[in-house]
Amino acid sequence: MRPIAILQHETTQGPGVLRDHLEDKGIAYQLIYPADEGTAPVDASDFSGIVVLGSDHSVNESQSWIADELCLLQDAIRRDVPVLGHCFGAQMLARAMGARVRRHVCPNIGWSQIWVTPRAQQLMGLPRQATIFNWHYDSFDIPAGATRTMYGSHCLNKGFCRGRQWAFQGHLEVTAESVRNWCASGRAELCRADGPAVQSEAQILKELHAHIDALRIVADQTYGAWIGQLDRPLRVASGTGSRYA
Repeated sequence: MRPIAILQHETTQGPGVLRDHLEDKGIAYQLIYPADEGTAPVDASDFSGIVVLGSDHSVNESQSWIADELCLLQDAIRRDVPVLGHCFGAQMLARAMGARVRRHVCPNIGWSQIWVTPRAQQLMGLPRQATIFNWHYDSFDIPAGATRTMYGSHCLNKGFCRGRQWAFQGHLEVTAESVRNWCASGRAELCRADGPAVQSEAQILKELHAHIDALRIVADQTYGAWIGQLDRPLRVASGTGSRYA
């Protein structure tokens, strides 16, 4: 089985729980650091799946590695390679599908409740409500042909899926350690950020282990459902070059 590509952009935003899940399942993965290396793969056929993690950058920046990632995701869509986007990665997937990504009306930082649509409850085996971790300033429109999977009080589009490509405007992968490190490195940012969906460092860290334990259940369920798609065969529609699961 080809490895899963995991594109990591920040030291504080690693694969966390996702890496634990893959290692527990004995699934091979390859960590790639596009922001550090200045480039990213563009051929999705080298991988059984592609995971794009968060970033402090905006998807609308003119960076060569962002352009490479966009090409990689567009190739994944053409080849029907499963994609899993987290926050920046979700916005990149939305862009690859032709949807708009823009500055959101307010920052969304900290823990917040989201609601899971009936479609996603069935597809991913998730509860109707969950609490996830957020740290984003931009948001995406739902791409054409995609279905909203999650929504929140201050951000309507918290997730979408289209076939085997899934996006989450939030972080399912975080651990207690990564949240602490993120807060420490972003302390000045937390002091500047303001709005109804922004928590302080103290609020983020309060009852941290309870939040992480609950999120781990949601993450494991979601990752298990996404990984379950990896070995599905592809059919090529005659005369169109389109691929379907």
